[in-house]
Amino acid sequence: MRPILFLAALLCLSACGINDVPDKRNTVDAAWAEVQNQYQRRADLIPNLVRTVEGYAQQERDVLREVVEARSRASSIQLSADDLTDPQRVAQFEAAQQQLSGALSRLLVTVERYPELRSNENFLALQSQLEGTENRIAIARRDYIATVQDYNREFMVLPDRWVAAIFNGGYERAAPFEAAPQAQEAPEVSFGTDG
Repeated sequence: MRPILFLAALLCLSACGINDVPDKRNTVDAAWAEVQNQYQRRADLIPNLVRTVEGYAQQERDVLREVVEARSRASSIQLSADDLTDPQRVAQFEAAQQQLSGALSRLLVTVERYPELRSNENFLALQSQLEGTENRIAIARRDYIATVQDYNREFMVLPDRWVAAIFNGGYERAAPFEAAPQAQEAPEVSFGTDG
């Protein structure tokens, strides 16, 4: 009789969400790993892009230096899955990534001045890969946002909050992705010529 009661108790516990905290936490960690994967892809493309542009745009050294420095800063800030519960670390990481995005945007605007570069096959391939990577970053961040929302919401309601506290010692909220404050403003676009 006791083995049957023990089996019944195990079945009840498995159905009550006892594994939700670790399962959902693993999903958050995997979603963040994909965000980092796409940032790394972008960081890996940048040296090739800079080398290609250097040959054409000798006088644009400041823009190229800014891209290289921004890449270095963005690559130096590492965010582990354990850091996802620290909103300040997440914000610091995202700020470095935003600086890199801005530097890349300025580089691509600068490239518009060089028609021979814009038609270079290597540059076109790198530019296409970079644009695709930026789209992948946006998708990975969107997926991370949804995963964090699901994780945080799951353990704010009863009885899941109790189950998490009893069997998992509670949980720490995962930090959601937040855009940089300057992302709220429309960028200025100038079609004037440098004279």
